[in-house]
Amino acid sequence: MSDEIELDMLSISYLSTLEYCSRCFYYECALGEFMENAHVVEGKMRHRMSDSGHTTSEDGVTMLRRVWVWSDRLRLSGFADVVEEQDGRFKPIEYKKGKWGQWLNNHVQLCAQALCLEEMLATRIPCGSIFYFGSAHREEVMFTEELRQHTEETVQLAFTLLERGELPPPLVGKQATATSLPDLHPKCRECSLEPLCLPREVLAMRKIGTM
Repeated sequence: MSDEIELDMLSISYLSTLEYCSRCFYYECALGEFMENAHVVEGKMRHRMSDSGHTTSEDGVTMLRRVWVWSDRLRLSGFADVVEEQDGRFKPIEYKKGKWGQWLNNHVQLCAQALCLEEMLATRIPCGSIFYFGSAHREEVMFTEELRQHTEETVQLAFTLLERGELPPPLVGKQATATSLPDLHPKCRECSLEPLCLPREVLAMRKIGTM
């Protein structure tokens, strides 16, 4: 029997988690579980500059740090690491500890920030940026109609999972043979919640239950 989780506003950061793994999302958002590992701690250290809340200006560009954004329409709220403003145009910027790559979960999180800013400021924001400390690379992310639609669908999925009130199944890794357990999914290897989630153990118990 499921227990429906009622939530008025969803934190934007959970969208990145949901895009990465729905089970991890449910543990954190619905059950309030959070565990630190080396990757989580490093991420916090990398965010110290943006978390300062200081506003600076240089060459006509104003950088507002740790900006609270929200959307009543999408029922979203949260912090943007940085919002750049130049000549009345705005751009959200997100900082990530890892290396550059086509990480859809990061794009969704950034796009959600833009959708909030658009509603707050009654303006159109065409793009944003993600700075990856691991490769010292700043990626420009275009907020295409496809990305906007996917972001809004991710928001709806989050509320659907919470209303359903059931812990999603674990991710399944590559399976070598029909009789062996699958390997640990690549996403699970660096996940701080893996010791709590126990994906391979859960899959093993389910396999026994079907025998």
